[in-house]
Amino acid sequence: MTSLTNGVLWAAFFSIGAAQEPLPPAESILERYVAVTGGRGAYEQLKTEIRTVTLELKPRDLRFAVTTYRARPNRMYTVTEIPGIGKVEEGVDGDVAWSLAAARGATLKQGAERDFALYGARLDGEVNWADWFPKAETAGIEEFEGRPCYKLLLTQKNGEQHSRWYDKESGFLVRLILQVKLPQGQFPMEMRLYDYRDAGGLKVAHRTVRIMPGQEMESRVEKVEANVPIDPSRFDLPEAVKSLVEKPKPKT
Repeated sequence: MTSLTNGVLWAAFFSIGAAQEPLPPAESILERYVAVTGGRGAYEQLKTEIRTVTLELKPRDLRFAVTTYRARPNRMYTVTEIPGIGKVEEGVDGDVAWSLAAARGATLKQGAERDFALYGARLDGEVNWADWFPKAETAGIEEFEGRPCYKLLLTQKNGEQHSRWYDKESGFLVRLILQVKLPQGQFPMEMRLYDYRDAGGLKVAHRTVRIMPGQEMESRVEKVEANVPIDPSRFDLPEAVKSLVEKPKPKT
């Protein structure tokens, strides 16, 4: 048998072995992410957070500031100042997720959009991922930007599913795809995460690219303040939102 033939056979052998590489369970990949971003203890010690971000809307070359306040157990308030448009507010108080803008007025988030907001309001959401995703499975190994990643499929209680990619080497979350509901309908949104650095006791992706049909946004974290005092009134529902929450349901 020639050396060339031997080489082909060995290459085929290792190719088969690589194809049959056992996939780790999704639980271990998610737990590893918690570990590499700071560990369970660091998440549990986080009581409040103020995060300042610069957001750039690529097609229109618009830049604006976004500030998000979060506090345990599940309260969040986000304010975005958009030049020429004004202020856009969003928030979560308990199980109520809302938004308020001059163009749309006050709205209550529903379905997948509400679930995504509630998950984002939790400072310990990554640690307690099973509260949101009763089903998690490793779908395979895929490359993202030249790096092998574990692809996970996470299913929410309502049956909505989204995909996540975790870098095999670093353990960081580098990509996710989920469905978001907009006034125009429901669309897929892709998020690409880069530049993990220490911030507030945890490693945080400092650059995120969000891609939707006809739209691309890039956000950069400017500052993260952890365990700082936040006035509880910051999370109060605006009057316009209160009226929606308290509105009596039609009789059936």
